[in-house]
Amino acid sequence: MYYIATFHGTFAFIKPWSAVRDGETFSMQFLTPSVIEGIEKKLFPELLQQSGIKKILRHKLTYDSTSPQQEVIQAKSCKKPKTNLREMSIILRNVLLNPTLLLAFDNAEDAKTAATQHICLCRNEDIMLPEAEIATMTEEEFNALDGYELRFGQSDKSFLVGYNRFDNSAPMYGWIEYNGNKIL
Repeated sequence: MYYIATFHGTFAFIKPWSAVRDGETFSMQFLTPSVIEGIEKKLFPELLQQSGIKKILRHKLTYDSTSPQQEVIQAKSCKKPKTNLREMSIILRNVLLNPTLLLAFDNAEDAKTAATQHICLCRNEDIMLPEAEIATMTEEEFNALDGYELRFGQSDKSFLVGYNRFDNSAPMYGWIEYNGNKIL
């Protein structure tokens, strides 16, 4: 049985794992293992000294649409002689509009603890607030829910999804499972 804590926000940004400087970088539609681990460490600070995901079993992310936002970026330390200036440019990144995130736990206490706190996907200003009620469902019912989920690990469907900031930048792999209408 899964115990589900549900979070809603007005908008949320998911930082791409590679900073592509091609003028337009789209936000991913899935959460990497390090993002889920960061959310878990925020919800359960007693896990800060442990590596890996310990309590969040699964997740599903849905949203209404995306909105392109301009972002000013600076190049890595490109210091010119006798100056401290770094080159700047503008890229477009998409923000998720009206995101909903479901977090599945194996016990009601962890879900209740999660549902008393806010979370952020990747930026502190993108706050998502919890619903008070905890849902219960089977794994099959959870699988049938609409949304994106990155299933973590290596399989014949896996691809590199980033580098884990909690594990010495170790490569992270996974494959996307999606149910519902495609979101553009």
